[in-house]
Amino acid sequence: MKVAIIGANGQLGTDLFEVFSRDPEFEVIPLTHKDLDVTVLDSLEIFKEIKPDVIINTAAYVRVDDAELYPEKAFAVNAIGALNVAKVANEIGAINVYISTDYLFDGEKGEPYTEEDIPNPINVYGASKYTGEIFTRNYSPKHYIIRVASLYGQAGASGKGGNFVEWVIEKVKRGEELRIVEDQFMSPTYTKDVARTLKEFLELGPEFGVYHMVNEGFCSWYEFTRAIFEILGWEVQVKPIKSNELNRLAKRPRFSALENKKLEKLGLKMRPWKEALRDYLKEKGYL
Repeated sequence: MKVAIIGANGQLGTDLFEVFSRDPEFEVIPLTHKDLDVTVLDSLEIFKEIKPDVIINTAAYVRVDDAELYPEKAFAVNAIGALNVAKVANEIGAINVYISTDYLFDGEKGEPYTEEDIPNPINVYGASKYTGEIFTRNYSPKHYIIRVASLYGQAGASGKGGNFVEWVIEKVKRGEELRIVEDQFMSPTYTKDVARTLKEFLELGPEFGVYHMVNEGFCSWYEFTRAIFEILGWEVQVKPIKSNELNRLAKRPRFSALENKKLEKLGLKMRPWKEALRDYLKEKGYL
């Protein structure tokens, strides 16, 4: 199976490339911003030469607060970019895998969202990703929309300058106070686990549609931070704060945890988030 990965040097893309490349059943073509720009349809002509069986689109504008100021930038990558990829995928008959987000939901449900729940984004970033989902669904019949959440990985997110785990560890190393939100709940997810599961998923070849792919369980950002330092065995003071104390531009869903309902029906199970976090810290050399 020939798989092209858009954004192969990003946080998720790096692990996708590594995991897929280790399996001789897959021929992997890594593509970065130097190779193409999803916002420019003509630059996607490369796919007509490569002729992949699968295109995994991890390209995303992920600066949630900046998206409120520059909605055209968020929509250019997350929506128009998805539309362009969908058109090309359809033209060459490739399976289109669009990586989406938990921020499609308004957070009012109070329990984990399943694939059947209706999105209602409350910020520009979420709206742009939801539009990308609609374009993916309507312009490429052979599609998988994979929703992930609160990602952290070895490479770090280039758009955000690292990841949350490294950010809190660096703050502690610098002797800075940790003030972390306690009233927003999510499903922290290790990118390597997404990569492994997505490979198994594509090998199964289930029916096209929307699937959630996150580590099992959920927690607040405060609980997640506490867990990081408990695993490390560091004595660290973490001050819980309310989200409104941060005065951020974009609203965040209060509870955006996801449930892998459809994934489990396929017999694919993601491990608990704490187990994944421990592995990440071990692989980074902290343990």
